[in-house]
Amino acid sequence: MQSNDIEGLINRVAIGDRAAFISLYKMTSPKLMGICLRILNNRGDAEDAVQEIYVKVWQRSRTFAAGSSNPSAWLATIARNHAIDLIRARKPVPDDLEAAYDVADETMPSPEAQVGIKDEGRRIDKCLAELDPIHAGAVRRAYVEGLSYLELSEQMKVPLNTVRTWLRRSLLKLRECMQR
Repeated sequence: MQSNDIEGLINRVAIGDRAAFISLYKMTSPKLMGICLRILNNRGDAEDAVQEIYVKVWQRSRTFAAGSSNPSAWLATIARNHAIDLIRARKPVPDDLEAAYDVADETMPSPEAQVGIKDEGRRIDKCLAELDPIHAGAVRRAYVEGLSYLELSEQMKVPLNTVRTWLRRSLLKLRECMQR
């Protein structure tokens, strides 16, 4: 379909031509459906959205500036904005009343477990302090910050195999210290 054909149909819709509206719908609805489906991820919601979009097209066709904008882009923009508005309007609905009032966070450790985690953290810090400061820094960057061996090698300006050796030896020393 040519852009001029769509533009002509929109202009005819602007003067209330129902046949032109039907033709416009048949020619452009698959594209607008695709846009809505991609954004909404639900066929039923996308079909409803397309119907609402064509109501807007019927109402706004007089505002379309012929010749100054691409008619396909104009239609796609209406569809995209409408679909995004639908997503923004969605509110999460709890599965049931019990779930709505369930405020307990099962992922939170118990107070006893939190004390144990803190104690373990202190032991790890104590063992890290026994390492050479450069090696301890490499261990922290690799296993806490998530840097790769290559990134460590580049940052520390040492060969990659040196970083591997430092980390391996440091982990062995940490394991030995933690078992005491």
